[in-house]
Amino acid sequence: MDKILDKLRNSHDLSFEESKHAFQVLMEGKASDDQIYDFLTLLSQKGEVADEIAGGVYILREKSKRVNVVDAIDTCGTGGDGKNTLNISTASALLLASMDIKVAKHGNKAVSSKCGSGDVLEELGININFEPNKIEKNIKNNNFGFMFAPNYHGAMKYVGQVRKKIGKRTIFNMIGPLSSPALVKRQVVGVFDKKLLSIFANALKNLNIEFAWIVNSEDGLDEISPYAKTAVYQIHNNEIKEFSIDPNELDIKANNFENLIGKDSKYNAKKIEEIFQGIDNDFSISVCLNAAAGLIVSEKFKDFKEAYNSTRKHILSGKSFDHLKKIRNA
Repeated sequence: MDKILDKLRNSHDLSFEESKHAFQVLMEGKASDDQIYDFLTLLSQKGEVADEIAGGVYILREKSKRVNVVDAIDTCGTGGDGKNTLNISTASALLLASMDIKVAKHGNKAVSSKCGSGDVLEELGININFEPNKIEKNIKNNNFGFMFAPNYHGAMKYVGQVRKKIGKRTIFNMIGPLSSPALVKRQVVGVFDKKLLSIFANALKNLNIEFAWIVNSEDGLDEISPYAKTAVYQIHNNEIKEFSIDPNELDIKANNFENLIGKDSKYNAKKIEEIFQGIDNDFSISVCLNAAAGLIVSEKFKDFKEAYNSTRKHILSGKSFDHLKKIRNA
């Protein structure tokens, strides 16, 4: 570990193998608190790169409990965009499940916001503490299972106190969204900083993802925005492509950002129920945009506009609310 810390002190990037080794030491409780502190802060000061993130993800996945599902997707993003929006990626995951897409949703309770995915799902009456076999069953029966990160990544206990002491984002905020216990091969990942688009794309490529979109909008959302162009890095067939999604080309008439502002879990859950019952507003549009990305990475559609129109038709039908009740009763 000392050699790795020396390398970081000299602002040198770690290789994939060096990162794996470092995270192995951390996740087995073999590093001192001082070493953990130095490792995380030096990485942050230098700026994390794709190999370092991929190495951390590899070890975190290796140490986690395993959920065995085939061809499921995840919509877990980094959070931390500072916009305090409603739970867009969680709502889009539930919408996708109602459209017959298998979703293995990985997430946590609030860290940098007032209401995380775990908080809002609990408020919706969905159990977030199921063991792997029950989650596998729920995905098979209702296309949705939620893996509450603290229940699945026990090895994180070794770094918890130091992360609290540091008190700001570290590489763990970046590796968490990619460390699904279901080892999903298809994913939509929103990132809080456009500089992370390329880094995440290359990290996922290193981890042999089949199809993923990494997104960040020009107005600073870690989601596909209904108000501004969204940059997309796509990984498919081991190839990275860059393009953007322009809401103007989708005939989107969204103009009230207040519709996207979240509050506590009770408020956010109510807003999800409303749009699933057919209320149409900017939140509904945002959820449909991000669910459309899920349809693309699931290879149900090739054209984004067609995928978006499909999610719009579905959410306005109210069928997603009926499906939410099934997930709630699982």
